[in-house]
Amino acid sequence: MKPKSDYITRIKANVSIYATKRTSNVLDGTYPSVFHGRSLNFEDLREYVPGDNIRDIDWKSSGRAGTILVKRYIADKKHSIMLVLDTGAKMSGNTAELEQKREIALRTAGTIGYIAYKNGDTVGSIYNKDGLIKLNPFRSGIPNLERILAEYDRDLEMTGKNSIEKSLDFIINNFKKRMIVFVVTDMNGIFGISEACIKRLKTRHDVLFVNISDLGLTGNKVFDIDGNHYVPSFISNNKKLAQLEKQKRDEITDSNARKLLKYGVSSVAIDKEEEIVQKIIELLESHRYANIR
Repeated sequence: MKPKSDYITRIKANVSIYATKRTSNVLDGTYPSVFHGRSLNFEDLREYVPGDNIRDIDWKSSGRAGTILVKRYIADKKHSIMLVLDTGAKMSGNTAELEQKREIALRTAGTIGYIAYKNGDTVGSIYNKDGLIKLNPFRSGIPNLERILAEYDRDLEMTGKNSIEKSLDFIINNFKKRMIVFVVTDMNGIFGISEACIKRLKTRHDVLFVNISDLGLTGNKVFDIDGNHYVPSFISNNKKLAQLEKQKRDEITDSNARKLLKYGVSSVAIDKEEEIVQKIIELLESHRYANIR
């Protein structure tokens, strides 16, 4: 298990690098204005930079100023961010880009939490630990985020299967106040969540899904979720079996996409560490415009 501070240091660096590449602050306007249904106040205008959404352009002000300007907003109250995290031996596998799923899940959760922290929001987490619910209540500050990541790191690769729907059911039954729920899971995790659960969760909360990709039946480190072991190379290198496995994965992917689309839930897939910040911003933007009323 890595020291918890290592994750925060690396996450800060990645967010900073992304913001520099975009020549604007990743926290500036994008995150605070995402969650509709809350009171948003116009803050100011700034010049358009490549990558800004054209829906934010103030055309009248741009015409008067002679340059393209985009609107920025601030929320008049803070949010409660709940990280719903997947666990189990399946997290020992690799992503489609041959990076460790556990590391991508940890850094994804940490990045979401860090962006929320920078916005002044409180962050909590929940996951299934040996069939029991492990809950970290909403708190603010970096020490809280460090504790969440350290505990998740410790408990992430428990043997056997754990139901992420059990964590979602706990939220549905015990949290009445509206909050923002980020579900960090994988293809099979999404597939195992019932439509009834998603419908009930979405009725009360903002819900966003992050899908940590799986390697598939190729390569030398393929994890068998059902068998709870790594697949022997003579099986993983069988082209016919690989084709059948890909067909099954495509069916599950399509089923997941239809299920989430049916209930207006935004999602994004992450394959590698270097794309985490960009993918989270894409997820936020997708959720933002999917919920315009």
